Amino acid sequence: MASKNLSLLASQGWLSLPQWREVLEEQDHKQAQELAYQTLRTHVGTGIFYRGIVECTNHCIQGCRYCGISANNTELSRYRLDLDTILAVCQEGYQAGIRTFVLQGGEDPAITDAWLTNLIKELRTRFPNNAITLSFGERSRASYQALFDAGASRYLLRHETASPLLYEHLHRPRQRFWHRISCLYALKDIGFQTGCGMMIGVPGQTLDDIAQDMAFIQDFKPHMLGIGPFIPNTHTDLKDAPAGDFTLTLFVMSLCRILFPRILMPATTALRTLLPNGLSQGVLHGCNVVMPSLTPKKEKAKYLLYDKKIQPQESISQTMADFASELASIGHTLTVARGDAPENAPDDTTRQP
Repeated sequence: MASKNLSLLASQGWLSLPQWREVLEEQDHKQAQELAYQTLRTHVGTGIFYRGIVECTNHCIQGCRYCGISANNTELSRYRLDLDTILAVCQEGYQAGIRTFVLQGGEDPAITDAWLTNLIKELRTRFPNNAITLSFGERSRASYQALFDAGASRYLLRHETASPLLYEHLHRPRQRFWHRISCLYALKDIGFQTGCGMMIGVPGQTLDDIAQDMAFIQDFKPHMLGIGPFIPNTHTDLKDAPAGDFTLTLFVMSLCRILFPRILMPATTALRTLLPNGLSQGVLHGCNVVMPSLTPKKEKAKYLLYDKKIQPQESISQTMADFASELASIGHTLTVARGDAPENAPDDTTRQP
C-alpha cells in the first residue's frame, strides 16, 4: 500500500514532524524513489553537475568523535596545501572543464581570514566565471562576511544532526549545537548559497532524530544538501560501530528531492564508497551533483574522514570520462556548468500533479 504521507509531501511540499516520523517508519522505498526520480527529471532534467573539491588542510582543532581528521587522531600525518599548489590544481581542473571549485578543510587556525580571502581573490581573478564554494566549518559572522565579500558564493556546513542531545554526544567537548545552527543562519543571511546535511546511521541516531533532521531542513530551506551514510574511521572513538545503512540513506535522499524539487544534492563520496554503483543509485534517488577530489594524490590519501574512502587515481579528465560513462548508462549527462542554485530553489512549491 502506497504511503499517504509521501503522496502528501509530493503534493503540498511539507509534512508535520509526526508525519515525517511516520514516513520514516513506513519506509516505502519504491514509491519514494519513483517520486524522487520523477521530480528530478521534471524540475532539473538529466544533467548532473560536476564539482572539483580541493582539500586544503587536514588540520583541525575539533574533536568530533566520528571524524578521521579530528584533533584526537594522533596517528594521522597532517598537511596544508600552499597557495601555489591550490592554484595549480584549480588550473588543471579548469582546463578539464570544471566551473565550480569546492575548497574545504578542517577547522585549522592557520586558515585565517587574510589567507583565505587572498586565495579567493586570486581564484576570482584567474577564473572569473567560476563559482567558489567553501567548507571550513564554524567561523565568526565577520569571517563569513569577509569571505563572501572576497568573492565566495557558496558555503557547505552540515548541521550533522538536528537533535541537540545527539549533537552534543558526537561533538563533545568543544562544539555546541546552538552555535552550529547560528552559523548556518548567518551564512544564509549574508547571502551565501548555503548547504547543510547529515549522516545517516551514526551511532545513537534514531528515526526520531532523522525526523527532526527533515523538519529542520524543511524549515531552513537550504540551497544545497549533503547526505551520506556514516562510515567509521579506525582512529576515532566510533571505530567499532557499523556503517550506516545505505538503503536508508538513499531513502532519505529521495525524501529530500521530493521536499525540494530543485535543490542541489550530491551523490556523496561516502555513498560511492559503500556502493560500487553509488553514483547511479544516488541519481536514481534524486541526486544531481558529483564532487570528486582535485587534491594532489600524496595529500588526498591523508584526508581520510572515514575508512576505505574511495580515491580515484586517474587523471581529472579520465575520472570525468568514467563518471560520464556511468551516467550515460542511466540516461544522464555530466555537465561542468557552474550550476548555481536557482533563486527560488528553497521555496519552490511547484509540485507534480
